[in-house]
Amino acid sequence: MNLLTLLLISGVIFIIAYFTYGRFLEKQMKVDPGRETPSSTMYDGVDYVPAKKPVLLGHHFATIAGGGPIVGPVSAALFGWLPAVIWIIVGSIFIGGVHDYTSLQASIRHKAQSIGTIIKEYIGNRGQLLFLIFSIATLILIVGVFVILVADTFVAVPEAATASILFLTVAIIFGFLVNQLKINLLGATILGVLVMLFCVWMGILFPVSLSANVWAVILLVYAYVASILPVWVLLQPRDYLNSFLLYGMIFGAAIGILIAAPMMQLPAYTGFVNPELGFLFPILFITIACGAISGFHSLVSSGTTAKQLDNEKNGKFIAYGGMLLEGFLAIIAIGSVAYLTQADFAARMDALGGPIGTFAAGIGFFMSHWGIPEATAVTFTALTASAFLLTTLDSATRLMRYAIQELGEGRTKAFKNNHAATSLGLVGAGALALTGTWSTVWPLFGAANQMLGALALLAITVWLSKQGAKAFYTAIPMVFMFVVTVAALGVLMYNNLLAGNMFLVVSAFILFVLCIFLAIEGWRAIFGKENKDITVKQ
Repeated sequence: MNLLTLLLISGVIFIIAYFTYGRFLEKQMKVDPGRETPSSTMYDGVDYVPAKKPVLLGHHFATIAGGGPIVGPVSAALFGWLPAVIWIIVGSIFIGGVHDYTSLQASIRHKAQSIGTIIKEYIGNRGQLLFLIFSIATLILIVGVFVILVADTFVAVPEAATASILFLTVAIIFGFLVNQLKINLLGATILGVLVMLFCVWMGILFPVSLSANVWAVILLVYAYVASILPVWVLLQPRDYLNSFLLYGMIFGAAIGILIAAPMMQLPAYTGFVNPELGFLFPILFITIACGAISGFHSLVSSGTTAKQLDNEKNGKFIAYGGMLLEGFLAIIAIGSVAYLTQADFAARMDALGGPIGTFAAGIGFFMSHWGIPEATAVTFTALTASAFLLTTLDSATRLMRYAIQELGEGRTKAFKNNHAATSLGLVGAGALALTGTWSTVWPLFGAANQMLGALALLAITVWLSKQGAKAFYTAIPMVFMFVVTVAALGVLMYNNLLAGNMFLVVSAFILFVLCIFLAIEGWRAIFGKENKDITVKQ
């Protein structure tokens, strides 16, 4: 099969889904474009800040995309490209897109509060406590994994480190010009993108080479600072500008594939059991998280995006459309290795340090077919990937702060402080980053992340049920994700027990117990056996 054919089929399916199933979801959620959103009614200039539609799409997409739709699909290609592609398409349309969009709309209807707050209102205080503990544990895993991935990328491609540092300065200046001086967005965007391309060139000329541990410490400090700054200073403008890098990479890869028209040499299916990954079910569904469904997205939709959405009508474009675009990026990630033979794929993964380097080499090869030197294209792709890894890193740190502060409400004043809450989360993430490798932590991160998605769908299903609204379109994905992730956590506990990795055994067991108790709480809420601490808003 030709890779171009796969991309065209996938793209057409995603477009049809946006205008059909996306419209269905919009109707079910009773979207009202005339209703004021929390970004206006609760404006504070720090977290609640209205953002224009393209700016918020850039911020949201850059945050949810990160390295997940690259690392997961490339790793899962060991099962063959066909199972991965089917899961990405079906998952992003009927599970991930639903999860992201309904999380956003549910948050908007609750003053842009988190999924944890919604759980408290409709499931109870105990449910909120369990969810917040689970969320914080998952976010610590996310921050730890992405510190490792960014540090490894900076070591492998030091040019990306220089460019990423310069990007931060450009983003801060851009944010000041647009938000404070009210410079025209189009003009500022054109100038900002041109300066970013100049930063790429400067990165190639002046690479910064440091050890992985040094980069890890620097990244933890950066995540701390980014977490406490007002959203308009760094996160919003940085993500908006970075999104153009990703759009450019997707466009450049698509044009390269159009010209090269490579045949797919990787087997469509290699078997139900892979020596490195294990059983296709349930491991495929936790290896590919971002790109199909990711619980982290619910924290983004309800944690930052809901606080910036200026109109409910834009939610479909930003959340559902953003998920489908991420699905398409995941298909491209599959394509970056599908043109290789199985032996070449394995050799490249070993030689280039894992999925990010392998992805960059593949996309660079495609881009070279329309005139760009392959080495430059590989550097640009690695830079783009690292930029989005950074995006996930600092956004996850900010969301971790929110969750810790929410956990402290009514319990301890210490957690309410921005600095204390941020530092507390980063201690655990830093310990993980400085002692682990991405390949050992990724399966646990994937399982926790997918279970977080199941729990978010549980909260939304309970909310819809309490309103007397139809909830089958969230309930069915919820049940599927519960089954998949409970099975995956069981497999991880067994495999790590055999390997003697007791840290991951204990971590998986704790997550397993938390999700079982939350499922019980949700069942009671849906079917009327409610806890006395539930107060349902009339």
